[in-house]
Amino acid sequence: MPMSTLFVVATPIGNIEDITFRAVRILKEVDVIAAEDTRQTRILLDRCNISVKRLISCRARNEDVSARGIVKLLGQGFTVAYVTDAGTPAVSDPGARLVNMVRARGFEIVPIPGVSAVTTLVSAAGMAGKGFLFEGFLSSRAGKRRRRLEKLLESGMIFVVYESPARIIGLCEILAELCPSRNIFVGRELTKKFEECILGKADEVLSKLNKMDRIRGEFTVLVGAQER
Repeated sequence: MPMSTLFVVATPIGNIEDITFRAVRILKEVDVIAAEDTRQTRILLDRCNISVKRLISCRARNEDVSARGIVKLLGQGFTVAYVTDAGTPAVSDPGARLVNMVRARGFEIVPIPGVSAVTTLVSAAGMAGKGFLFEGFLSSRAGKRRRRLEKLLESGMIFVVYESPARIIGLCEILAELCPSRNIFVGRELTKKFEECILGKADEVLSKLNKMDRIRGEFTVLVGAQER
């Protein structure tokens, strides 16, 4: 294993069996693992029988400070792996500032690919065609959120957003108003025990969501292209 290297490691978004052989090997071999949430990562490491030499925090709130500490470790010749709670780091998760700082200091960065909720949903939608836009999480501010959705819809392209259980109903209501004729494909609890995918117009998806006793889990939403 090359010294002074940062490995950016994707982890499962739910199903532990989705972790790759390569990710397990890297996590076993590195000197230090930096994690968005050390408690969540320790659960993953225990389930994969990975004994960690050193586990440190690098989350959104302390990413700049932690990144400087990681750069110092790399300068001392250590190897470091970075993981977020689930999925691929820096894809609507922390990691981008860390990667930029490490690269600016001249250290090697090696991506260890794996699961991402956006590619998981797209693969099952059957609508992607030649490409799509990925937005991640929309703003929680109503006006800004609506304006951004209008811009995305104006592009005419397929796009994917992440959404929380608290705001999924509101999102579907806006989509039913702004693009009633477009198909949307909604994934909930992807790869987990209660995984569910719903395909239909926004009002049809909204109707199914409103029938749920309690809306739980993170959502990934694909909005189909404008029909020509």
